[in-house]
Amino acid sequence: MSPSRTTLRTTVGTVSAAVLATTALTGAPAANSATAGPHAPATSTPAAGAAAQRGLAAKFPDVKFVDIEGDGGTNLKANVFTPGDAVPGRRYPLIVLPSSWATPQIQYVVQAKKLADAGYVVVGYNTRGFWQSGGKIETGGPEDIADASKVIDWALAHTPADPGKVGMAGMSYGAGISLLTSAFDKRVKAVSAMSGWADLINSIYSGRTQHRQAAAVLGGLGALTGRPGPELTEVLKNFLGSNLAKEGDMLKWGAKRSPLTYLDKINANGAAIMLGNAWGDSIFPPNQYADFYEKLKGPKRLEFRPGDHATAEGLGLLGLPNDTWNHTKRWFDHYLQGADNGVNREAPVQLKSRSAGAYEGYKSWKDVPSGDRRIELNGTHRISTNRDSGANGGTVFLSSIMDQFFKLPPMASIPLLPRSVAAVWQSERYTSAQHVRGTAKLHTTVTSTATSGTAIAYLYDVGPLGIGKLVSHAPFTFHDKAAGKPFGVDLELFSTAYDVPAGHRMAVVVDSVDPLYIDHNPAGAKLTFSSPAADPSWLSVPVRD
Repeated sequence: MSPSRTTLRTTVGTVSAAVLATTALTGAPAANSATAGPHAPATSTPAAGAAAQRGLAAKFPDVKFVDIEGDGGTNLKANVFTPGDAVPGRRYPLIVLPSSWATPQIQYVVQAKKLADAGYVVVGYNTRGFWQSGGKIETGGPEDIADASKVIDWALAHTPADPGKVGMAGMSYGAGISLLTSAFDKRVKAVSAMSGWADLINSIYSGRTQHRQAAAVLGGLGALTGRPGPELTEVLKNFLGSNLAKEGDMLKWGAKRSPLTYLDKINANGAAIMLGNAWGDSIFPPNQYADFYEKLKGPKRLEFRPGDHATAEGLGLLGLPNDTWNHTKRWFDHYLQGADNGVNREAPVQLKSRSAGAYEGYKSWKDVPSGDRRIELNGTHRISTNRDSGANGGTVFLSSIMDQFFKLPPMASIPLLPRSVAAVWQSERYTSAQHVRGTAKLHTTVTSTATSGTAIAYLYDVGPLGIGKLVSHAPFTFHDKAAGKPFGVDLELFSTAYDVPAGHRMAVVVDSVDPLYIDHNPAGAKLTFSSPAADPSWLSVPVRD
């Protein structure tokens, strides 16, 4: 189905904002980078890039800019930090930092310097297809994994790096490449994967629904700062164009690039893996990281904090105090340097609520909630589709950043939501605070007048005046259903940690349109949500008593 005009305007505006923000932070790539070949020599670095390197070299006199030959001879632009007090003949732990999507190789220099001062050899490199590195964007494909191993090879041959103490870390794209490499390169002993993905399908196609804004932002930034490969170009075209005939191919493409696919290899290699993400990550939602964490067998740690994609650790790139990077260093200190700093004895699951500031420690993800609050979805509600009710998940990046810094998540007036386009249920008023922790689950029965459709479920914290603050949400899409025949739906909302104050209610809202997603509701279609006596509908909210 073609996107609505309103949704298209929202998507275009979101992509434009993200592109402008990235350009302002990192500078636009040089015009000749779009035609750089896979074997581009060092002399192809544009004047702007060279000037930036000179400025950084003046600020960090111990940084060394190098060219590394990646897979197939592709030239990778990189920078190297070594301990300032390095002793000749002594080996030091190595940390490799692949750059994030659309960011240049200088992304990690502040943290790389700190790690080098703490006794590490650190190599940061620009992933293939972006900025001045050669090749095409392969989106975490086999070439990217081979590149990471080539960078390790180069570091062991040209720096005092210890072959028995290799770690990898990165944000977003760099996180995904680090996890993938740990499956295929046994030399990787420790990983810190910040704001990354474990399951690419459940990240941008959860509930069989295209995450429109997330995919559009990634595609737009990739085109602006790099050279998308033909496979990525085709996948994005089919994904954003809702080409269901190519759904199988897209699923295979995503599975090939998902660390979850290689879980057995990762567990067999036994790297110590730390995963960090934000509750409101609009690119890689937290559920897929939590599920992956539970299946890891080696040393592991999971951290969730307020924020959106890469915002929990982003300020650390500027040298500001940052928990994620501090914990990353402690992780490497223990598993690469052998420091007895207690990180292995702490509760491995560390959560920070969106409402409060303190960390909560748990022995596993499944132990996070100690109870649940069930909201009965009684009655029969029939809604018209293709109209935004006013309930929505916000805007990619912006909404969760507002929640992170100002405690202002997306809001809606629950009493004013038009019942013709939104089904609404509310709990009783709670006499004590409800500490929502984990993954809310919805079960309902749906009947559609069409064979395909999309709905989005929302959970709100509703105050005395009826203003609802978004706690969580998730979309689901169905195809090939018999029109007029009821079918069951089970849906996991995105995991979160949020405190509902005493005196408030919780509300469940279901509608059919959200600018974050592509919907598949034909014109004039209607959706009915019912609660049969033999199979009642409900939403279960996990809580910490």
